[in-house]
Amino acid sequence: MTTSEQMRHWTGPALFSYGFRPFFLFGAIWAALAMVAWIAMLSGFAELPTRLDPASWHAHEFLFGYLGAIIAGFLLTAVPSWTGRLPVVGWPLALLFAVWVAGRVLIAVSALVPLWLPVAVDLLFPVALALMILREIVAGRNWRNLVVLALLAVFTIANLLFHLEAAGGVYAAQGIGLRIGIAAVLMMISLIGGRIVPSFTRNWLVAAGQGDLPAPPMQRFDKAVLLLTLAALICWTIAPLWAVSGAALIAMGALHLVRLARWKGYRTLAEPLLWVLHLGYLFVPLGALIEGFAILAPDLLAPGPAQHMWMAGGFALMTLAVMARATLGHTGQALTAGAGSTAMFMCIVASVAFRIGASLVPGASAGLYAASALLWIAAFAGFALIYGGALIGPKPLRA
Repeated sequence: MTTSEQMRHWTGPALFSYGFRPFFLFGAIWAALAMVAWIAMLSGFAELPTRLDPASWHAHEFLFGYLGAIIAGFLLTAVPSWTGRLPVVGWPLALLFAVWVAGRVLIAVSALVPLWLPVAVDLLFPVALALMILREIVAGRNWRNLVVLALLAVFTIANLLFHLEAAGGVYAAQGIGLRIGIAAVLMMISLIGGRIVPSFTRNWLVAAGQGDLPAPPMQRFDKAVLLLTLAALICWTIAPLWAVSGAALIAMGALHLVRLARWKGYRTLAEPLLWVLHLGYLFVPLGALIEGFAILAPDLLAPGPAQHMWMAGGFALMTLAVMARATLGHTGQALTAGAGSTAMFMCIVASVAFRIGASLVPGASAGLYAASALLWIAAFAGFALIYGGALIGPKPLRA
């Protein structure tokens, strides 16, 4: 059966007719709800019965909760295209989604259940996802994408370390598990973003009959940048205060700026669905530069803004951009962003600006934190409102 035929044979909810549907929709909803819970905890209005301290729960549920869902949605959609095999559809997909939901619930109430249960369920999700992806890559002999599976494995190990640190009384929100998780996602963005951003840009410019195209993806320069990025992130993960780590991150940031400039993002200003990819990628080098300078000059700059530049900026904006594009493309709609989508993207940019401003202007931090959180909620709730109908709608998907 073709992809379309397999999905037409599925008679259950349309939500489980393709991997991106449940994970993109409910991942976005969770990102908004988790921020509401975070505000409630900080304000003293509510307290979750979780074993994690509030900051660690907040960090875990964005990095491993939200991003885990989006990575799943992306891979379950992209891997069939990479391998030429059929997607995961129907009850297997529904079961995988149920495991993700169970993980979110059990982490939130982990103080009420045995210690091992939320950890086991939370880790079962990426392990099951990895086995599904491995099966497809091996069956399709698509060996070049084993590197993506390796990054997913590192991401899973990072989640395990996060839980072990928290169980051992370590402040997991600043532990090595979190840093490994951040590094794994940065490498995913550097690798996958390095494929799709220049490719989408070139295709759009060619369709518009324009010349002066961006550099093709994965040239020798790009591979060198990826190798240096890997080395810099390993240094930072192991020794986050080491001067060599700071210098390596600065070099990483500078090279990624050159890489991004080669993709000619300034030529995509007429299409928000494209320039947001370039803008989202920009947060990767900006975060590296700020983190590097914070390591080398800790009296002048704190490391907090850099991690929020990466997590709240790069991770959030890149995922929202990819989610919007994939939803439009796989539900047969034009690949263009309307006013609502553009506002959604800009809410994330403003949220990051206010969050970093709160670190730099302590006297105004309360108001800036509140504004940042509200804009974050607006962005992800906006995605659910704008794209929710397409994600749950019954329209058959294209092959």
